[in-house]
Amino acid sequence: MTPPLSPFSAANQNQRPISGRLAENIMHFARVLREAGIPVGPGAVIDALDAAMSGSLRTRDDFYWTLHAVFVKRRDQREVFDQAFHVFWKKPKMLEQLMQLFFHSITRDAGDKAKQAGFRRLAEAMFDKHDAPSQQRQKKDDIEVDATFTASADEVLRRKDFEQMTVAEQAQARAAISRLRMHRTEVMTRRYERAMRGRAIDMRRTLKGSLRAGGHFIDLERRAKQWHEPPLVVLCDISGSCSNYSRMFLHFLHALTNDRDRVSVFLFGTRLTNITRELKRRDIDEAMAKVSGAVKDWSGGTRIGTSLKEFNYKWARRVLTQGAHVMLMTDGLDREDTSTLQHEMERLHRQTKRIIWLNPLLRYDGFKALAGGIRAMMPHVDEFRPVHSLDSLRDLAAALAGPPSAAHDPRNWMKHGT
Repeated sequence: MTPPLSPFSAANQNQRPISGRLAENIMHFARVLREAGIPVGPGAVIDALDAAMSGSLRTRDDFYWTLHAVFVKRRDQREVFDQAFHVFWKKPKMLEQLMQLFFHSITRDAGDKAKQAGFRRLAEAMFDKHDAPSQQRQKKDDIEVDATFTASADEVLRRKDFEQMTVAEQAQARAAISRLRMHRTEVMTRRYERAMRGRAIDMRRTLKGSLRAGGHFIDLERRAKQWHEPPLVVLCDISGSCSNYSRMFLHFLHALTNDRDRVSVFLFGTRLTNITRELKRRDIDEAMAKVSGAVKDWSGGTRIGTSLKEFNYKWARRVLTQGAHVMLMTDGLDREDTSTLQHEMERLHRQTKRIIWLNPLLRYDGFKALAGGIRAMMPHVDEFRPVHSLDSLRDLAAALAGPPSAAHDPRNWMKHGT
């Protein structure tokens, strides 16, 4: 593939209107974005060509924001567009480095290239599919792989970090999440319901039924305790450090919301947003579009303490009823004073039956509770779990129907962090 010709190179700055391969490169750039997961249609490509050929783009920033305005329609697409523009228009030689990601390499820890997770999807989008079979044929005779003790593709996908997945793998992961079995749990309430073989006698129904026979015959009516699923409240961090995991976690929440009743979902970064109504759409694409339109602070800063304070003052009395359970998905890296975070976590813990903290940082084997925000939150949670792979989501679905696990006791990490 020939490197793209920048519209702001020295050769083009002296030419008005812009000529060369600009139109071809813009169409190629649109195909790259489409392969990387951003839906770009022919209308958007025509608008980008008209804007580029108008002659009003004088700087690289003008060109960047023009294409951004035309191609980017959702907030979660900004990161992929920024990386694609950086690679395609500024550093064409980086494409060779991205193509190397398609060949077999030694397995590394998730933390080696975690911040460059989008590069793998861009490499997949920019890779010339017509050249791939020929390259594979050339290397087929030279490389022999013994796969006797290797894991299957499904097992690798279940264990793979969300941040390191390609576009195709993310699609497979979303499909697997939609098929995930959600375990149910019920708790006994103080209310009674009519039962044929209940232990308690329902005197009101018994006396009312005896009036039909004039009081000569009395059939004892019985009642038993009611059982119901406890309400579930989810607080999900969508700041820049958690955005790659919160997007996949939202698909899990969509499946959970449509499987059980009384589920409330809130997103927070610098502000708190209730997306319960948007997430109840049956169609996952429609639900994600509604969520993207409702959230204003995606991939922004982190204000955990302030967001929890707003939740405790505005929403706690409405949703934290009848022994509600809370799932809190965040990395705990708060930018504000930890005293507010500690106070609000303590208040939240008093109003709930159980708090499950889902932290993406647990994907690292050497994780320690050293950050001030993490240590402020840890004493007020009942379970501490990872949320970085399909296996972790499967374990979470099973944990919602069972008692707290000793293996995920927060005190284990508090000891290691001292």
